Amino acid sequence: MKRIPGSLIVIATYNEMANLPRLIERLYELMPDTSVVVVDDNSPDGTWKWVRDATAEFPSLNLIHRIDERGLGSATMAGLKFGLENGFEWIGTMDADFSHDPESLSQMFDVAGEGGFDVVIGSRYVKGGGIDGWPMYRRLTSRMVNALARIWLGLKTRDNTGALRVYRANVLRELELGSIRSGGYAYLEEVLMRLQRTGAKVVEHPITFRDREGGKSKAGIRVGIAVICEILMMRFR
Repeated sequence: MKRIPGSLIVIATYNEMANLPRLIERLYELMPDTSVVVVDDNSPDGTWKWVRDATAEFPSLNLIHRIDERGLGSATMAGLKFGLENGFEWIGTMDADFSHDPESLSQMFDVAGEGGFDVVIGSRYVKGGGIDGWPMYRRLTSRMVNALARIWLGLKTRDNTGALRVYRANVLRELELGSIRSGGYAYLEEVLMRLQRTGAKVVEHPITFRDREGGKSKAGIRVGIAVICEILMMRFR
């Protein structure tokens, strides 16, 4: 499969030793010419230590070790800024727990380059996409949050809460990432809202989202409520 030069994958982690080593190996099997940056919030299970040591085996693996900061949104922003500062042309984001299939991300990089898109979203809610292993309450919460984002924020995309994405670096530069105010999961909707306003060319690529293979999920009902509150406030900022 032809690789796009200058691509980076951003992975935000907290206590992901059960998954990350296998994920990194798989990513480099599929995309040997890509680079990876892991943004770790000082995981007690030693995730950041493994990444630090693994850079000897994987020269294009990078670590951002955050001591006093927490949160998926700010960690992902740190990874995106790393990509912009280091001149990458394409930047992908994904979860560390194998809920996102590395092969899907590889396909999305190709879709971005071959289709001339600015953003490719790994989508559960377009034809061909789906969810495997989620209980009903998580399915309903996800549907509700996505519907709210479309109605309240005017988003045209169907899957606005998924973190499996590929961005063209130039469109991210237009956003001024430092001005993103949503620190939790709601950063995903805020980024899409701003990209839509800039006229970015966005496409949704069908994926199957699978519940994590190991470790403990950080998402839950409280997270869902927090995202809903953030979306409601976002429109007035």
